[in-house]
Amino acid sequence: MAKVGIIMGSKTDLPIMQEAAEMLESFGIAYELNIVSAHRTPDLMVEYAREARKRGINVIIAGAGGAAHLPGMTASLTAIPVIGVPIKSANSIDGWDSILSILQMPNGIPVATVALNGAKNAGILAAKIIGASNDQILAKIDDYMKDLREAVIKSAADLDENKNVLD
Repeated sequence: MAKVGIIMGSKTDLPIMQEAAEMLESFGIAYELNIVSAHRTPDLMVEYAREARKRGINVIIAGAGGAAHLPGMTASLTAIPVIGVPIKSANSIDGWDSILSILQMPNGIPVATVALNGAKNAGILAAKIIGASNDQILAKIDDYMKDLREAVIKSAADLDENKNVLD
């Protein structure tokens, strides 16, 4: 059963949103992936948000570009945490329209917001939310963070080696 719902406003968002799916896969977290437009299929969006909990969804990742109403509208319809991914779309104002549409939510309707095109971080954040009550997932996140630290240490060591060659 899927634990995370990944939704996006259109098929053009899929290359970005796929990064969230890949992170969830790496942590062994089941997810569902769907296209739900706040503007073109508002009834479908309402149904998706209201029925998500019944389907076992614990976190929703919603990506949207332009006016980017999908994350906020979804959050207004469910108590499940929603992570918004602003996407720089073809008609975007350098992505700022999407960022501000998701970030500037009114009091009472929070949406966790990641960086522009930051679906990878949305996947990690969703995993951390689930990991807060699942020790197996939390251990995988700990391992992932350890790998990140080791990669930085290795990069620094490689830099030192190259620096000595240049001297």
